[in-house]
Amino acid sequence: MAEDWQNGGFGLYIHWPFCQAKCPYCDFNSHVAREIDQSRWLRAYLGELDRVANETSGRVLNTVFFGGGTPSLMDPEVVASILERVRKLWPTSNDMETTLEANPGSVEAGRFAAYRQGGVNRISMGIQALNDRDLQRLGRIHTVKEAKAAFDIARNTFERVSFDLIYARQDQSLEAWSNELREALSMAIDHLSLYQLTVEDGTAFGDRYARGKLRGLPEDDLAANMYEATQEICAATGMLPYEVSNYAETGSESRHNLIYWRYGDYAGIGPGAHARLTLNGQRLAIENWKAPGKWLEAAEAGNGESLRDVIASEDQATEFLLMGLRLSEGVNLTRYQALAGHALGGNRVENLVELGLISVEDQHLRVLPQGRMVLNSVLAELLVD
Repeated sequence: MAEDWQNGGFGLYIHWPFCQAKCPYCDFNSHVAREIDQSRWLRAYLGELDRVANETSGRVLNTVFFGGGTPSLMDPEVVASILERVRKLWPTSNDMETTLEANPGSVEAGRFAAYRQGGVNRISMGIQALNDRDLQRLGRIHTVKEAKAAFDIARNTFERVSFDLIYARQDQSLEAWSNELREALSMAIDHLSLYQLTVEDGTAFGDRYARGKLRGLPEDDLAANMYEATQEICAATGMLPYEVSNYAETGSESRHNLIYWRYGDYAGIGPGAHARLTLNGQRLAIENWKAPGKWLEAAEAGNGESLRDVIASEDQATEFLLMGLRLSEGVNLTRYQALAGHALGGNRVENLVELGLISVEDQHLRVLPQGRMVLNSVLAELLVD
């Protein structure tokens, strides 16, 4: 009998924790370091890959994702050596997707060519805005001109290129965002990640907001209008919203992120990386030491993990819903019942259907466009005890 994770596939996430500068909105595990011994980091990554492969031997690996931080600061030789070891440790799918995140300020044509030669076949670029004033406000160290030049290099080197934009920025109008999005779509792009600016605790923006110094953020109604405009403008150019914040031409979806959202298994290598692995019939939640130095020392000692817990079946069902309902394709209710040990509450489902927020057809539950506007409320209603 197939294990549940096989519905989503198996991927590998590798975290590079270093950046040239820390963005004020970023709550990721990223750090600025003056000197990095990349040879030492490579040895630690290879050791962790060997350890994880011993537990997952024989699985077909579908995707590899280098995230950060700024992985385009990794020496191409380091990336190539990691991918060489990956191919020795696991059988890989014929069309394995290998993504590397890049910031425009760290892009060079020769460097990108070396990444491709080493096995990277998809780039995800953190552009974030297409005007210089907002780039400065967001703490980005590149200009629009540099971003477009980097994008051209990427498109000439890789068949698949995605980039990120942030909207609902300070003093941004609906018209300005609509024009910026149309400009982005004109750049021969086949995948966009479009995120509403969120102010997170523990970030520079969070501290500024708490002091009343982060002015010009849009009201809820304007942010909602921006979201609706995003859906309409992208759909008009064939960029379909396959996930709440991600848009792609058919066939260009991020296969790695689909593993997360379809609740597959994934290994996590590097500081602060998380994993979900099914081993010996149990699904495990795994976390690595977050501080780069602590992780590096622990990995060199034989294990970079800081936590490994068994996930109860009911909690697996909850995670499955939380991830899967972000997708346009929705979730299979039979799969939910197998995980939870019971069906999803009937009255709550019926109420949300009557409100036009979800649909249920052939044992498949999907969140409709109106429901996506209030996704957290839909999830809260479905998951109430």
